[in-house]
Order: sequence, then C-alpha cells, then structure tokens
Amino acid sequence: MFEQIGLDLLRTFVAVCRQGSLSRVAEQSGRTQSALSMQMRRLESLVGRPLLRRTGRGVVPTAEGELLLAYATRMLALGEEALARLRHAELSGSVRIGLAEEVAASALAAALGRLRRAYPDIRLDVAVDHSVTLGRLWQEDALDIMIAPTSVVEVDALFAWSVELQWVCAPDYVLEDERPLDLVTFDAQCMWRRRMIDALAGCGREHRVTFASQSITALQAAVEHGLGVGVLPPDSIQAGRLRVLKPSEGVPDPLTVQYGIYARDRRTPVMDAAMDILLEGARTPRGP
Repeated sequence: MFEQIGLDLLRTFVAVCRQGSLSRVAEQSGRTQSALSMQMRRLESLVGRPLLRRTGRGVVPTAEGELLLAYATRMLALGEEALARLRHAELSGSVRIGLAEEVAASALAAALGRLRRAYPDIRLDVAVDHSVTLGRLWQEDALDIMIAPTSVVEVDALFAWSVELQWVCAPDYVLEDERPLDLVTFDAQCMWRRRMIDALAGCGREHRVTFASQSITALQAAVEHGLGVGVLPPDSIQAGRLRVLKPSEGVPDPLTVQYGIYARDRRTPVMDAAMDILLEGARTPRGP
C-alpha cells in the first residue's frame, strides 16, 4: 500500500530545491544538515525515485524532482489557503501594499495570489514601483504594508532577508578585458544600479550603460539576448538561458542587498491576514 507523504517532508523538499543547498536550509530552519539529509532520503524512498542531484554549486532537482516540486508547491499553497479561509471566512476590507519592482516576482507574487484566493472579499491595492518611490509613498502614509530595501526607511522591518545578486550574461556572451563592460540595468533611481557602478569602480573596471529599463522582465530579456551584463537575484536566473559570471571573468563579487517587510502600527484584521501570507512568501528560501 502506498504510504502517504507528509507535508513536512514536502515543505523541506521545496525549501531545498529553491535554496539549492541543504546547509543553507538547515541554517535558516535551525535544524541540522544531517537531519535534512535523512528527510530527503526518506522522501526518495517513499516515491522510489532519485529527487535531487549534486552539482558544483549545490543540489538541484532531477527530472522526477521537478515534477514533484510542481505538485508539492501547489499542495502547500492549497493548505495555506484553506487554513486562512477557515480562520477568516468573512473577512473583508482593503489593504494598500507596496512592492519593490525587482522582488515582486516569484514567491511574493505567488503569496499575493494566495491572499486573493483565500480572502476574495479583500480589496488589494498593490503598487509595484522603484524602491525610492516606495520610500516616498511610505513617508506620505500611502501604504499599509511595504516590501522594499531596508535602506529606504528608518524604521525596523518586521522581517528582513538578504538577496544575493549574481552577475549574469547570455550563455555565449564574451567579455573583453580591453573594452568597457556593457551594462544592462534599471534606470538611474535604482539602488541596484548604484551598487553595480560602485562595485565596478572599486575594482577599476570601465563600463557603459547600454540598456536601462524599469522592468526586470525586460532586463532578463536584454541580458539573454546579449546586450550586456546585468545583476539578477537567483530566482530570476533561468538555467540554460543565462550564465552566472565569476569574479575571475572580470566582474566584481556578487552584491548583497537586504530587503524587509514593513507594516503600519495601526493594524487591522485585514492587514494581519495579508501580513501572515506575505511573511510566509518572504520567508520562502530563494536559490538558483
């Protein structure tokens, strides 16, 4: 008889796949790496298939692991939605949420989707914009909840995490030491752009901006099609379509940026419900 797979096993498996490292997940969860390894072996035993394989950069799911990852992500999301719906079945009202454009994708977008499905009577007013603009909106009291770099406001975040930005290029892109580095970046207001230019200046590498956009999707496409080199978070780097550059290839070390989730002191049940789901999305480990 087929033995059921517990949600705890699936939750750990999803975290390992997203983070790409058992040691990172162990550090974030407060568990030992050996305990997580035992869980993954247990899961592979239950499904009868290898689910993870080791690479030079960590662990990645096998073809069977990718299939299970898709199902596990949906199952966990459905469980969260069901609990939220049952706890606040009649909850209604509005909440104003500000998201930094560069991190509004992936786990946070999925969290907003779960929020909408769990509370269909809540009216979401979501603003996706530059971090500088979000900081101004926060100061003007135009947002109830905000996810942005910790540098844009002088209040403590409810939860903060670090995003490691990798230097990336197209798979066949060739960097030439004697020529300025072509940069693909956000426009002048973006903190990432300032950090990129400062890092290049620090290592004495000349550069020129060849492509600028307010859209991270446009930046991904520009890098993929060989317009230059950019920086992207791990969950925006698609294997086979972008190549991660090493410092030995003439780029600085990866950049680390800290983001936080903020909420007004005047909390309402609607805000609390939104915070619960967004915090879960923010805590979701990110990896290549």
